[in-house]
Amino acid sequence: MKKLILLISFFTILLFPEVVEAQCAMCRAVLESEDNIAVAEGINNGIVYLMAIPYVLVAGLFFFVYRKMKK
Repeated sequence: MKKLILLISFFTILLFPEVVEAQCAMCRAVLESEDNIAVAEGINNGIVYLMAIPYVLVAGLFFFVYRKMKK
């Protein structure tokens, strides 16, 4: 049952990408409507932090596995 729900949600994301991209359009509208550069820099920094965290976690996991396999 869990696999079916996961499969349906995966195909829903593939078939309806506009639903997934809705937040990006909202951020873009906010940034285009304001002349405040600090807000734009803050949002850009937030995006970078959100992108970096999964990579750091995966790298940490691989390092842990590497150390366990080396012993």
